[in-house]
Amino acid sequence: MKKIHMVDLQSQYQKIKETVDQSIQEVLNSSAYINGPQVKEFQAGLESYLDVKHVIPCANGTDALQIAMMGLGLQPGDEVITADFTFAATVEVIALLQLTPVLVDVEANTFNIDIDALKKAITPKTKAIVPVHLFGQVANMDAIMEIAKEHNLFVIEDNAQAIGANYTSKDGTKKKAGTIGNVGTTSFFPSKNLGCYGDGGAIFTNDDDLAHTIRGIVNHGMYKRYYHDVVGVNSRLDSMQAAVLKIKLPLLDSYCNARRNAAKFYNKAFSNNANIITPTTSSCNQVCEHCDCHVFHQYTLQITNGKRDELHQHLLDNGIANAIYYPVPLHKQKAYVDIRYKEEDFKVTNQLIDTVISLPMHTELDEEQLVFITKTINDFLK
Repeated sequence: MKKIHMVDLQSQYQKIKETVDQSIQEVLNSSAYINGPQVKEFQAGLESYLDVKHVIPCANGTDALQIAMMGLGLQPGDEVITADFTFAATVEVIALLQLTPVLVDVEANTFNIDIDALKKAITPKTKAIVPVHLFGQVANMDAIMEIAKEHNLFVIEDNAQAIGANYTSKDGTKKKAGTIGNVGTTSFFPSKNLGCYGDGGAIFTNDDDLAHTIRGIVNHGMYKRYYHDVVGVNSRLDSMQAAVLKIKLPLLDSYCNARRNAAKFYNKAFSNNANIITPTTSSCNQVCEHCDCHVFHQYTLQITNGKRDELHQHLLDNGIANAIYYPVPLHKQKAYVDIRYKEEDFKVTNQLIDTVISLPMHTELDEEQLVFITKTINDFLK
């Protein structure tokens, strides 16, 4: 049996090695390392895939979030609401821009932002909501967009973990994650469902004026060389990374389907284990085995018998990679502690940090590995 990784990028690369190597060689031959034709080709391809008017590539997913907020003109002191249970980058950029982060609890079943908590957190200073489509599942965007419309708020989708996911609205229309709010952002970090071989990110929107502003921001505030119309940053997707992404983009749906198939295997194997809660797919107004609102960037269990940490070590002892995302909620991180936060407002998050564990999830998992992983877990949690 092959070694069990959380993400097996080497095996994935071997399957596309010839085309990826050729694409990278084209960059080397042209020496157009910044804003080369590969960047424009990937941008156009992603616009088509997402069915969105504008994709603006940038250097990484964290920059994408920061630039989106800059483009919307948010000002110091403006409140931005986001989920407490997620990676720090989401709140990091809010703080960097001297905005006021407002953290709220999440749903126990989807791990995404809790709608009732979101409503309660809105004040006259609230200017934006950042729903995080955590672990690959789209948040309840119908409810979020209704709230945003009622209170005249911006919606910035943190789509770093859910590119390729679909969201079906109550009226039956289907859109790609990240294209529903005012602006969406994503990361192409190597382990993502659509990952490059370094850092990379992108911002997407259907708003022509916002896209224009963002295009200036990513390039030092320039629309014409050496003429700086807005305050900007230096954040570009380099041609090497675009060359890789250009090859992988047509494979994204197959990558997502491979992850869903692995998740179905896990779900079935754990279905009769009373000590395990498997991930749910219920956030997009349809609940079915074939729901495409989840692309399983992570496959995350909840262990209900208090033996999560013991299981974590047991899996490591048996050569099974696993991880705890996330061991500390944002409201308890030293950088983001705030006297406004009360522990009773984070009941779900505080429970999740003690119960969640993420299993190997990638496109190269085979049945032998899946059988070994699930048997090891079920035998331990009898």
